[in-house]
Amino acid sequence: MVSKVRTSSGMFLWKAQDEIIAEIEARIATWTFLPIDNGENIQVLRYERGQQYEAHFDYFSDKYNLQYGGHRMATVLIYLSNVEKGGETVFPDSELSLSQPKDNTWSQCAKTGYAVKPKKGDALLFFSLHPNATTDTRSLHRSCPVIEGEKWSATRWIHVDNVLKEVF
Repeated sequence: MVSKVRTSSGMFLWKAQDEIIAEIEARIATWTFLPIDNGENIQVLRYERGQQYEAHFDYFSDKYNLQYGGHRMATVLIYLSNVEKGGETVFPDSELSLSQPKDNTWSQCAKTGYAVKPKKGDALLFFSLHPNATTDTRSLHRSCPVIEGEKWSATRWIHVDNVLKEVF
């Protein structure tokens, strides 16, 4: 599907499609303390030079998505590659953005908020809901354009409720 908002290419891995995926899903559940059945299929993304994902929220506001597992409450973003320059994940509305020093190794995009550089093997966990289950607008985030190299990542979204297997 062509999108102006996300310019990467990607695909989904079926839940527990093999032992490796099942182990990754189990490790995510252990790390997050969230039920394994509340997670969507893992999405693998490839960002080439100039590709990005505009600012967005991972929670839903439409009735259709809310009936299948409720809001996405947490996101686990696994970096599968290093990126020579760019490709950072940035949170423009984070309260931490002013306290994060940035030098010339950061892209201009990353300087617009609290940012995380993609590093192979690292994983980023963030929540889209407050503990009282209301949406957290500070969870707005984007993937900065890749300037040099390629960015590979895997995303697992975790819902409030059990996700129906036939939907995802």
